[in-house]
Formats: sequence, C-alpha cells, structure tokens
Amino acid sequence: QAQLVESGGGLVQPGGSLRLSCAASGFSLDGYAVGWFRQAPGTEREGVSCEGANTFSEYHIDSVKGRFTISRDNAKNTVYLDMNSLKPEDTGVYYCAVARGYTAFSTCKYTTRIELWGQGTLVTVSS
Repeated sequence: QAQLVESGGGLVQPGGSLRLSCAASGFSLDGYAVGWFRQAPGTEREGVSCEGANTFSEYHIDSVKGRFTISRDNAKNTVYLDMNSLKPEDTGVYYCAVARGYTAFSTCKYTTRIELWGQGTLVTVSS
C-alpha cells in the first residue's frame, strides 16, 4: 500500500530551524513531483515548496524563498523540507504530497493533481 509519512514537526522559537522528512513506501518517488503544503488554522491548504518530477525545477511561495529548501534522497525514498529563520506565520500543519510527472509550479498550485497525501506534521513557531 502506497503511503507517505511525515516527521520532524514540533515547537520552535522564531528564528529557529526545523527539518521535516517525508518517507514514501509502497512505491518509488522516481518520476513523481513532490511537494510540501501548509495549512494554518482557518486557512486553506497552500503549496509552500515543490520539486518537479525531473528534480530540476523548484517552486517556493514568496514568503519562504531563501528560507526553505526542498530536497529528496532517492536511496532512502524520502523527501525533506529544511526550514530556516522560521517565523510565527510559518505555523501550521505541513503535509507532503506527490504528483506523477508534473512540474514544481503545477504541483504546488493545482492540488487536484495530487495523487497521494501524507497525514501531516504540526509545526509551531512561537516564543
């Protein structure tokens, strides 16, 4: 059974860093675009950082550019989101997701193309 399992969330002070991991099982990430999405209380889920299926394209929303990095380890079949200089507005539940064959931009912007979601991990940025 294909699934994605996120880990690494928690409470961090403003200015701190976290690394989120998303382990895929039951299928290979090869050929899939991968993305991290965020849902804050009372808001819709939004694509934060995505990497295209070709692994050469990346997309980040403006508010995280220069602070978040998305990467994948094919050997471990795992996707990562490195988050630095965290701000209170980065608080939310972070979900990883995959979409076969799409670009980074399409994956982040068109959630109807997502084939599989993880269960989410909570990130709280607060002093």
